[in-house]
Amino acid sequence: MTFLPSTFDFKTLYFIASFQMAVRKVLLLFGSQTGTAQDTAERIGREAKRRHFQCRVEALDSYPVANLIHEPLVVFVCATTGQGDPPDNMKNFWRFLFRKNLPPTSLCQMDYAVLGLGDSSYPKFNFVAKKLHKRLLQLGGSPIMPAALGDDQHELGPDAVIDPWLLDFWGKVLALYPLPSGLHVIGPDVALPPKFTFRFLDEDSGSPGKSPPAQDGAFRGAPSELRPFPARVVSNQRVTEASHFQDVRLVAFDVAGSGIEYVAGDVVMVQPRNSPEEVQLFCDLLRLDPDQRFVLRPTEAGTPLPAHLPQPCTVRHLVTHYLDIACIPRRSFFELLSWFSPSELEREKLQEFSSAQGQEDLYAYCNRPRRTTLEVLCDFPHTTCAIPSDYLLDLIPRIRPRAFSIASSTLVHPDRIEILLAVVRYKTLLSKPRRGLCSTWLASLDPQNGAERVPLWVKQGGLKFPTGPDTPAVMIGPGTGVAPFRAAVQERVAQGKKGNCLFFGCRQKAKDFYCQAEWEELVQKGFLTLFTAFSRDQEEKVYVQHRIRENKELVWELVGRRGAHIYLAGNAQQMPEAVGQALRSVFQSEGGLSAPEAEEHLASLERSGRFQAETWS
Repeated sequence: MTFLPSTFDFKTLYFIASFQMAVRKVLLLFGSQTGTAQDTAERIGREAKRRHFQCRVEALDSYPVANLIHEPLVVFVCATTGQGDPPDNMKNFWRFLFRKNLPPTSLCQMDYAVLGLGDSSYPKFNFVAKKLHKRLLQLGGSPIMPAALGDDQHELGPDAVIDPWLLDFWGKVLALYPLPSGLHVIGPDVALPPKFTFRFLDEDSGSPGKSPPAQDGAFRGAPSELRPFPARVVSNQRVTEASHFQDVRLVAFDVAGSGIEYVAGDVVMVQPRNSPEEVQLFCDLLRLDPDQRFVLRPTEAGTPLPAHLPQPCTVRHLVTHYLDIACIPRRSFFELLSWFSPSELEREKLQEFSSAQGQEDLYAYCNRPRRTTLEVLCDFPHTTCAIPSDYLLDLIPRIRPRAFSIASSTLVHPDRIEILLAVVRYKTLLSKPRRGLCSTWLASLDPQNGAERVPLWVKQGGLKFPTGPDTPAVMIGPGTGVAPFRAAVQERVAQGKKGNCLFFGCRQKAKDFYCQAEWEELVQKGFLTLFTAFSRDQEEKVYVQHRIRENKELVWELVGRRGAHIYLAGNAQQMPEAVGQALRSVFQSEGGLSAPEAEEHLASLERSGRFQAETWS
């Protein structure tokens, strides 16, 4: 039998145990644009809690970065956006971390791991994660693992990389930070506490939570994600022929009194909403009263309430404006859903979908046919009606704002923002056509109905057009990729800038030649040089890259001799590489460069900002 000295009382034991627990803490920091990195960080956070770690999950820009020097263990989960750019919610962190005056021993006490989420169809695949891992190492951090590089293009998505990486990660972390004596890993069948609890209010207690009122007068402060401007739709014009398979709209918003300012290349962010029919169906499935009011309470002290929800709030407002019931549910959704299922048959299927072994089946059930969260809930009725309301915010992510290139200039259209909107509608194996949440909603808005408002704000875009009056601009914009170039041409013509050259491509001149009359008028007046590629108007398909090669003398004259800037926007699949090859071919044939020199010349133009691209998948 072992006896403890009398001074070694239970308070001392408690202090030692508390100290043990205090050092067993992990910080999860995410940089997320579409929500995938946040979802992954929250998944790792749940796994950390099952291993009895104190755990915080925060966006990188919400975390006071100077405190990193005090963190023993940090996992960074970050996406790469655009052309190798960090997501919006980690840009401030990114700038701070790459300050040249940071000492090389800044993070010498920190163990870290980096998990990247990217898309290998883009040239700078997982650029942010790779660069972050290297920078943390330069600042003295100790990597627990090599950086993981998840790929959206993999058939199973980023989980194909994340699953095995996390198994290794927890093995190494538990070797460094063993479980306290007597504690075991909490099994996946045990439900962790929700982030928030709902306290439903009586009919007569307080005023209901409402959406911000529509405003026609002055809007104080620049609109932002937390304070969007409720803009009126003033026109909603289809710019493709009625028989064309693709419905594309030129939509105009009235932003008078908003204080919004923008230049060509900037982006307007739109906050979409769920349709009333789907909101009602969701409430029926979960047996919720849409007019019931509630307030949220955080389960853990220090957890901030969702900034986008009023307090108090109605269930209808929550489902209409916040819960993304139209998104394709992620694996974590099925894991959480399985906790509540009273049906053995449904629970087994949900557990299979959330397991590593069931990912091919989940892909076939959800991702390939693009099945929505609401449709999944319909498929698991016994589970759905048993979901506790407290878990709604853990289960379903927030509706993300959608970004659109601004297709107008304030110099031509003051107090107005215009966008080119391709209405997303396509068929899969499911009988009901798939529809884009935001594009379907915007296309449905009738300008005659002045009550309809669209919450929006503007953010700086990736394309920067030349300020010099004599610097030409070569713009390559097939399809809706032409949107930022419509803004640029309007702006440059209004400023008296010459050398506007546009390569535009679409399927057929008679069906989807967006803004044809506008372009042709500018050509007639001598303000624009226009080259068009109508891919289906002849037997042999013709694309913008063919027109670049055909007009190689002019392209070289503008770029090689007159210092033109080149801009590319559009679909990220084959087009950017094909355009790059066409430009390199021009540099060789007209500039006399060898193949390696042409490659380096294009890279040099990109480094100096004379070649800029904005592409999307």
